[in-house]
Amino acid sequence: MPVRVSGLDEIRTLAGTDLGVTDWMEITQDRVNTFADATDDHQWIHVDPVRAAEGPFKTAIAHGYLTMSLVIPLFGRLLQIEGIGMAINYGLNKARFPAPVPVGARIRLAGKVVEVEEVRGGLQLTVDFAVEVENAAKPACVAQAVYRYLA
Repeated sequence: MPVRVSGLDEIRTLAGTDLGVTDWMEITQDRVNTFADATDDHQWIHVDPVRAAEGPFKTAIAHGYLTMSLVIPLFGRLLQIEGIGMAINYGLNKARFPAPVPVGARIRLAGKVVEVEEVRGGLQLTVDFAVEVENAAKPACVAQAVYRYLA
């Protein structure tokens, strides 16, 4: 169940809030192939399962940027904000890919709001994320994302 807030006053209360984790999402070869087509990144470790089985990961893996891009829809499962004029994905302070996401694995997102700051016309949230891989020792992606919510 996502955390739900409405308006800038309620957003101000989010600093330090652990948003929990999402449900699991399976990473399919079809999703990886679609991302490869969209980005023109057809490296064999992503799109050729037969060759990838002989490679360093012993299977095809998701692109790191595919994993990071899934933070956007997964974040909506952690936090829902209403009563604002506009939301902006302002960028990242930091992002790393400590472990691969094998095709067929399931991922989920964990998040915590670390800071809420006043900005012109609204508020800026800084959120720590970890994309976890089911039964894996390390996360696939750790990132600190910055979002702006304007009146």
